[in-house]
Amino acid sequence: MGITELLLISVGLAMDAFSVSVCKGLSMKKLDLKGGVITALFFGVFQALMPMIGFFLGSRFADVISSFSHWLSFGLLAVIGGKMVIEAVRENNDGDCKEYSLDIKELFVLAVATSIDALAVGIVFAAEGTPLVFSVTVIGVVTFLLSFAGVFIGHRFGNKYEKKAEIAGGVILILIGVKLLLDGLGVI
Repeated sequence: MGITELLLISVGLAMDAFSVSVCKGLSMKKLDLKGGVITALFFGVFQALMPMIGFFLGSRFADVISSFSHWLSFGLLAVIGGKMVIEAVRENNDGDCKEYSLDIKELFVLAVATSIDALAVGIVFAAEGTPLVFSVTVIGVVTFLLSFAGVFIGHRFGNKYEKKAEIAGGVILILIGVKLLLDGLGVI
């Protein structure tokens, strides 16, 4: 897996966190820099931790899955991306964002919820032999930056771009899955 695919996966995974960050920004009456940094840190750290967990789980079974890893990678990324697209299309944003508060327990739950998909990507990393430390660092940094930007975009523009970002992230993950499948089959 190359740097381009890694960056695209990172952006795709970060879209859930970006959407929640937009919602956080939308609910701010006054822009809160500290709250934006803490929100972005939670999302970035958890988005980096989950693929590590998935990688270690996947590494335990690497011998078993190596012969069909391209199919597994395609399936996981297609399911994750498809789920993101479906949720974005079906989502009703009326009233989804509540009044802003910097609640650490809530941020913890949101960070775990938005990073569950990254667990499956860690399994893909193990199957594809992707370098772990570099990959999770890129995912964490990209998620931090997009989440931080999301707070400010949400505060400034509201939820105008939230659904579009979620759909784009899902489509990116599906396309990367297709590319990995075609690579594994020797088509490209």
